[in-house]
Amino acid sequence: MNLAQDLAGKRVVITGACGIIGGWLAEAFGKAGARLCLTDADAAGLARLSAALPEGSFTEPADLRDAASIDALVAAIGARWGAADVLVNNAGVYPSGFLLDIDAEEWDRIFDINLRGPFLLTRGIARQMIAAGVKGNVINISSGASRKMRRSVVPYCTSKTALDRLTKGFALELAEYGIRVNALEPGFAAGSTASPLTEAHVQATAAGIPLGRVSSAEDVGHAALFLASSAASYVTGTSLAVDGGNSIGSLLVHQEKKSAL
Repeated sequence: MNLAQDLAGKRVVITGACGIIGGWLAEAFGKAGARLCLTDADAAGLARLSAALPEGSFTEPADLRDAASIDALVAAIGARWGAADVLVNNAGVYPSGFLLDIDAEEWDRIFDINLRGPFLLTRGIARQMIAAGVKGNVINISSGASRKMRRSVVPYCTSKTALDRLTKGFALELAEYGIRVNALEPGFAAGSTASPLTEAHVQATAAGIPLGRVSSAEDVGHAALFLASSAASYVTGTSLAVDGGNSIGSLLVHQEKKSAL
């Protein structure tokens, strides 16, 4: 199956569009001929992206911490398209902080963006899909951190575990309408503006990934196109890890043994 042909003309909403993974997703769906609604809290960043959008696409700033802003985004999508075909809940934050140090406001911020926002937006977009008779699908960008706890980012890990459960819950309840809901777990991507990383950290992490490299635009884009396409028409409620094996284990655990016997 030609995924590009399968997705041509589809109406795709991508949150966190100004981030590195959001950019990869927009590029993949754009090349496949989809029409895009790119959204982010960074209005200036969206303005820069708008110049290169495919025909029939638009940008719409939104703050996922604000229910009214999410409602306005849903209304804008309804006014433009009636309903979307695909929603990609990509926006997320990955702050570092120990549980003993993090305050309640930061905890709430993480969960507002990583979990509450996807819930509210999926609910709004799904209602439009149902009203329009669209058998669409939702892709939640999750993480191997949902299954593998990481020191100093416990709130993030917890929010992604909850997002996986929300994915399954929506998949179960929206199946009767022909709407599929899945999670995609991209691999480690350097260059995030939301959570800047040192080059030493990037190199150390890459060295521990079983397949020996960080994630690429093609890795993330191809997986998202698959989940959004009819090739995955019998796939719902699942989490697809595209991370080079990073979530199953690290090559750095036993440094004294460099090769097999």
